[in-house]
Amino acid sequence: MSLLIGTSDGVFLIDQLGAPPSDGALTGCAVHALRQANGSILAGASDGVYRSDDAGRSWRPSGCSGQDVWAIAASPSRRGLVYVGTHPAGLVRSTDDGRSWTPVPSLTEVPGAERWCLPSDPNGSRALAIALDPAQPDHLWVGIEVGGILETSDGGESWTFTLAGRNPDIHGLVRDPVRPDVLYAATGYGRFEPNDPMEPAGVYRSEDGGESWQYAWPDAERRWTRPICVDARPPYALTAAACPNFQSTESDPGGAQSVLYQSTDCARSWRSLGDAAHTPSAANITAIAVDPSRAGSVVVGMENGEVWRVSAYAEWSRLARGLPRVQALHLTG
Repeated sequence: MSLLIGTSDGVFLIDQLGAPPSDGALTGCAVHALRQANGSILAGASDGVYRSDDAGRSWRPSGCSGQDVWAIAASPSRRGLVYVGTHPAGLVRSTDDGRSWTPVPSLTEVPGAERWCLPSDPNGSRALAIALDPAQPDHLWVGIEVGGILETSDGGESWTFTLAGRNPDIHGLVRDPVRPDVLYAATGYGRFEPNDPMEPAGVYRSEDGGESWQYAWPDAERRWTRPICVDARPPYALTAAACPNFQSTESDPGGAQSVLYQSTDCARSWRSLGDAAHTPSAANITAIAVDPSRAGSVVVGMENGEVWRVSAYAEWSRLARGLPRVQALHLTG
């Protein structure tokens, strides 16, 4: 099994788990997302999309030049269809596995888009999460930080808008692999206006395809949630990481206070995956990916450049250290 690690300074590769990571073949840019697109791997970076056709050993530009790409989603049912989300918030589509791209301008034309924002960021909001319907390739959800959740059933010709509860700060969206109408959203504390009420951060669950949302997070002290993933194998484990707020870091007194939780019952109950050294973790957990070798296990990346394999029994084993800040993970094999 190989592991690609997207960082604040490019991509690093571990050919076989247990071996040290190789020097990054893609350097000089921040990598926010790594996704499979048929036989290739796409990297969403601070200066566009990159493609690798040799499992991450080499990379070349693949469009969206000059755009800050934060999310990538490849359709499992329509060959070639890929969406990316950008900062400032935007949606771009490819029908040839990322070799060429077309903007979807309707996303930012929805009523209320003028309110989308990021605190202290003149570039505005980010399209930070994309969830696809595997059965209907024109049906997708886009999560906006800070802006809410947009849903389309016609490939972006029209959109409907909702919030996670009343929270507009959407960091992650994943779809339950066996319950078609169940989605999960990871959220933060962002608001449209500084004087707006601060809604609870954490994970929200929808059981009606995103029309309504219920709060589903167990930790009252650590609610700011970004990395989230769901395993497509039984027991369909949902795993998410959280910390007190967006500024939490290892350099804080007491560390980042980051936690890792998992649920196997649609986010109705949770259990900690922290071991003695990570309950909570001093370094912030900044990336999560499903471990393809063991159901319920995950691989997590940290702000301090460490990467760990975490079993469903809260057993932690370190895979890498000394890298730049880890922001995305992709495992194969």
